[in-house]
Amino acid sequence: MTSRLRSLRDNDRLGQVATHLANAVRWVRRHQDTVRGFLFGTRSRRGLILTVVLYGVLVAIGFVYLYPLLFMLITSFKSPTDLLNPMVQWVPTQWYWGNYVKAFRVLNYPSTLLASILVSVVPSVIQTIVCSVIGYGLARYRFWGKSLLFVLILATFIIPPQTTVIPQMLTYRQLGLLGNILCLILPASMGQGFRSAIFILIFYQTFLSLPKVLEEAARLDGASDLKVFLKIAVPTAIPAYIVSFIFSVVWYWNETYLTVVFLEGGIQTLPMQLSKFVQAYENLYPPGMVNIFDRINEAVKLSGTFLNILPLLIMYFILQKWFVESVERTGIVGE
Repeated sequence: MTSRLRSLRDNDRLGQVATHLANAVRWVRRHQDTVRGFLFGTRSRRGLILTVVLYGVLVAIGFVYLYPLLFMLITSFKSPTDLLNPMVQWVPTQWYWGNYVKAFRVLNYPSTLLASILVSVVPSVIQTIVCSVIGYGLARYRFWGKSLLFVLILATFIIPPQTTVIPQMLTYRQLGLLGNILCLILPASMGQGFRSAIFILIFYQTFLSLPKVLEEAARLDGASDLKVFLKIAVPTAIPAYIVSFIFSVVWYWNETYLTVVFLEGGIQTLPMQLSKFVQAYENLYPPGMVNIFDRINEAVKLSGTFLNILPLLIMYFILQKWFVESVERTGIVGE
């Protein structure tokens, strides 16, 4: 009797399961288009599968770019004991600030930071203003030799700077400018700073897309060419100004070859100081003062590297909103 009751109960459960499956199949058939649209998407929105794949690719790309930064940041907080412990990978046993204290002292950070800001910001501001004027002139005026001027501007970008650095250095030496920041300011004021050709082309394309009707209406109202440029052209080119300024600051900041040649050690920037970090560290902390752990401490070097890029990261986070909007409007991809 008991076995019959169990068999009846099992049959009822199987019947209920079969009923639920049949109802599910009917619902799927009835809402087949809805399910297909949810999984594979429609013309107006992406489906679940495509969204998952897209976010997976974005996460993978983001990890590739963020991994070196995360590795550098975490390693910079490791103590010498954690560095020699194979069990410590991503989470240090303690947040060790001694690496940053040593890197701060070795880099002579306050004065070197001010020198880096001076070397990168001042020429960038001048270069951005001058390149905007050149780009506006090329976009709005017709004159003899305009095509030749375009070729020369492109040549300054295509030709490697290593091939022209010797004539420049000899010229600056004759003028008595070597070791002076004027070696960077004067080329920027003439539209020949670091990668000025890119910024000229950015402003040229920006001003070329500006409707001429606005300028003609302003001239009919009695506005001069300078007033037309300042009141009409400049406000419409704000995205190009932001992109050019940020890129220029980054390139001036990271440039060490030309900066070393022209400044001759008269001004020490953070990248220049970082390039000789190991020697400076050994001079400041000789073998008699520190133990073997400090001499092999890679965390100190990574701390100095992070202090080097920290001002650029702060600048990007502050200007992130305007930078993204400017890149979208100008169509320029940065480095």
